[in-house]
Amino acid sequence: MPIPESIDYDLWCGPAQKLPIYRDRLQYDCSFDWNTGDGESCNQGVHEVDVARWCLGEEGLPRRVISLGGRFAFNDACDVPNSQITYYDFATAPVLYEVHNLTKGKDSKEMPDYRGEGVGVMVECEGGSVSLYRGIAWDKEGKEVRKFAGGGDHFANFIDAVRRSDAKVLNAEILVGHVSTAVCHAGNISYRLGKRASRKQMRARLADVPLFLPVFDRFMEHLTAQGIDVEARTVTSGPWLHIDAEKERFKANRAANRLVRGTYRDPYEIPEITI
Repeated sequence: MPIPESIDYDLWCGPAQKLPIYRDRLQYDCSFDWNTGDGESCNQGVHEVDVARWCLGEEGLPRRVISLGGRFAFNDACDVPNSQITYYDFATAPVLYEVHNLTKGKDSKEMPDYRGEGVGVMVECEGGSVSLYRGIAWDKEGKEVRKFAGGGDHFANFIDAVRRSDAKVLNAEILVGHVSTAVCHAGNISYRLGKRASRKQMRARLADVPLFLPVFDRFMEHLTAQGIDVEARTVTSGPWLHIDAEKERFKANRAANRLVRGTYRDPYEIPEITI
């Protein structure tokens, strides 16, 4: 498609490869191509993972990660998954993440939800559960026990800090956003290193994380409702990747670490610095 005359396309691409575009919403659809984006798990997921880390009090990366999914049903100019599940193995508690960018079924116009939420963060506790986005807490029997409200406009807070040139005004350090984004990148890297697998193979790979199996089964059921043969190795299953949180690198996996580094084109290269 033609590049809008109002855009310096070379500068817009920056370190990404300067390739033709095939979707008309340049500024948003860049999220759905690995060259310029990272799919819904980074486009939207950073927000949810950030809240989940905040709930857990986790300030760094998880100990390991695994992700699986694929791009199904759509015949479009995108190569990132539109259906994806990821297990982030934090020390405090796991974060289970789901992307379902397909309708509930092949002939449905409704989008999937989990306990009434299309987008949200649900905290499962010993004594019940909490919806962070709706501000509702339930006991183990599902009875509502409390409602609460949040506050503050983080967009306005960021703009205010820029105008004042004062980072201390920020509600959260920039590093917080970096870590939440890096967590999502880790999940995507597992997916990108994955191979097509059968349901049996994937379930065996998840055997030591039983909490994730209901998420896996829900994922399989959703694909089946879309008419996708999940037994025919249509799903990409990533490997378990173990993380060195301090170095922000994967342990003993050169292929994964190459994706951490990314690719850069002249003159938008970032030099390697050795300390």
